[in-house]
Amino acid sequence: MKKSIVTFFLVMMMTIASAGENPFFKPFDRPYGTAPFSDIKLEHFEPAFDKGMEVHKSEIDKIASSSDAPTFANTIEAMEYAGEMLTRVSSVFFNLLSAESNDEMMEISQRLSPKLSAHSNYINLNEGLFNRVKTIYDERNSLGFTPEQIRLVEKYYESFENSGATLSSEDKEKYRNLTMELSKITLEFGQNVLRETNAYEMLLTEEPDLAGLPKSTIDAAAAKAKSKGKEGWIFDLTGPSYSAFMKYSSRRDLREQLYMAYNTKNVKGGEFDNRDNVMKIVNLRLEIAKLLGYDSYSDYVLKNRMAKSAEGVFGLLDRLAEAFGPVARDEVKDVQTFASEMEGKEIEIMPWDWSYYSEKLKDSRFGVNDEMTRPYFELENVKKGVFGLATQLYGLQFVKNPNIEVYHPEVEAFDVLDEKGEFLSVLYTDFHPREGKRSGAWMSTFKGQYIKDGVDSRPHTTIVMNFTRPTETEPALLTFSEVNTFLHEFGHALHGMLTRTTYESLSGTSVYRDFVELPSHFMENWLKEKDYLDKFAFHYQTGEKMPEELLQSIVDAANYNAGYATLRQLSFGYLDMAWHSLTQPFVPETSRPVRDFETKAMERVQLLPVINEPCMSTSFNHIFSGGYAAGYYSYKWAEVMDADAFSLFKEKGIFDKATADSFRRNILERGNTEEPEVLYKRFRGREASVNALLKRSGVEK
Repeated sequence: MKKSIVTFFLVMMMTIASAGENPFFKPFDRPYGTAPFSDIKLEHFEPAFDKGMEVHKSEIDKIASSSDAPTFANTIEAMEYAGEMLTRVSSVFFNLLSAESNDEMMEISQRLSPKLSAHSNYINLNEGLFNRVKTIYDERNSLGFTPEQIRLVEKYYESFENSGATLSSEDKEKYRNLTMELSKITLEFGQNVLRETNAYEMLLTEEPDLAGLPKSTIDAAAAKAKSKGKEGWIFDLTGPSYSAFMKYSSRRDLREQLYMAYNTKNVKGGEFDNRDNVMKIVNLRLEIAKLLGYDSYSDYVLKNRMAKSAEGVFGLLDRLAEAFGPVARDEVKDVQTFASEMEGKEIEIMPWDWSYYSEKLKDSRFGVNDEMTRPYFELENVKKGVFGLATQLYGLQFVKNPNIEVYHPEVEAFDVLDEKGEFLSVLYTDFHPREGKRSGAWMSTFKGQYIKDGVDSRPHTTIVMNFTRPTETEPALLTFSEVNTFLHEFGHALHGMLTRTTYESLSGTSVYRDFVELPSHFMENWLKEKDYLDKFAFHYQTGEKMPEELLQSIVDAANYNAGYATLRQLSFGYLDMAWHSLTQPFVPETSRPVRDFETKAMERVQLLPVINEPCMSTSFNHIFSGGYAAGYYSYKWAEVMDADAFSLFKEKGIFDKATADSFRRNILERGNTEEPEVLYKRFRGREASVNALLKRSGVEK
């Protein structure tokens, strides 16, 4: 008995000691309050989430039960500043879950998902809290609030309204159950995609299998095989590996094999199959929308977007399909003719042929391809070029800081300083693919920006990519597309780093989904300008500038296959809207319901033969696991604005400081403090016009 008591107390003391060492239980004590990654262990996350939710709940209860009349300070601001610990652990955990995950983290996320959904619902369905917010909302225009305060009140009210606060008690319980189930399935969807992506590899062991591949691609594949203790060359479904093989391999049979592996992810049966998850997610979202009084999920989502409605989205998609369709079909005919001439026989271009033959035609027509430009896009030079553009436009300086801890040895951390040398932000950069990192590229924050007690608390921003790795003989040499992706994500980062708002909920990229892509697309424009390329495109061995004729070829080829690329992007938008504009539950009516639905949704902009086996929906993370449901059109919506915005730089000068200052003040710094239409008009002097996009793409002169 005594031994049991002693053991019990020892265990209790150890638990208390362990809890006391949890780094999330107090503000981080590293430079700028950055995350102490070396102190964070997997076992810290769940206790920190539990305690963070407990503390946040008590803060919310205090606000909701207050006997004082509701005011902006004791209700809206109090809610804004509540949940500090939960925010701290959430930002680290979910960033790492995307960039540095493992099976145990995925299991933790599955356990956390219902808890976090329940916690969110506890707040959003709290009647006393909502009543206080509604009181302030109803009087917001007569209480002397600043525009930003009014915006914050509206944001909180709309969040409550969109989360079921006005429902009956019975329907609130139904809403709780639906959102918890949806959270669980969307998380499972994304993890299935990551696991199936990681599980596949194509091991080649014979040199003839490498026909057509450049040395850089072969070296990278050999290094990948060596890292896994295998002889030969490994190609997988990560971006650099897959794209290079599809673009350069002259082995049509192997291109088809790799294409089918990539495009049949999560649709072949087995534990990672996502077909049922697609149908469940779509129907759960529709049921939630119906419960809240909307006919479709897109109606629910789009009321708080620039597009406003499904009609607004389809109007844009249809207009672009009509404008770019003839151009795209001509491009396909050109590649078809070229391929047949190249092979000396009639070739039907299949989906696994497009990258290969279109790249050959581009090389033939413009004298430029990725292997010619790669030596001039060495990663360190590209970093200088991308950072240097921000220096030239906005006066920013990027200083590597070895005292800031990182979550992986390949990650770098920078102090970002303004034109006066004052601290603006921390920037983390993470460039290369590895197991545990999801595919694609993204920007996120470890800490948002806000002003409290007169102190401007600056953000911690991260950009994560999956770029070509260095090999044993060469540094990381990027493709033109990878440099473009870098600029895109860096545009998001600037939006996050330059923000100057009072409230974190309105800062940086916390804007409408169809506005958030403006700063990112906007930055891509410079890559097609000779005057910009000439500043950083130096040969990694000789240091010589990219030859004038090669620079000109890049500019000349800027619109190559712009029609095809546009229709491909539109096909994703049509598919997204088809799934989320349903007004009745999706009921399987064929033996292959997800594939058949997808084929019909995309048929208007289909350019190449439809193959039976592939299915995009089952691995479409953006809309089924990310935040782009009924929002994938945002990329094209923002592209209209970015072309229109950059046309002003073309008029004034691509490095014009006054125009850059205006874009910074009116767009990048303002976050979500005003309607995006107001911000854009303030910068441009008028609404955005689609004409600049049509002109930039060569569709109209």
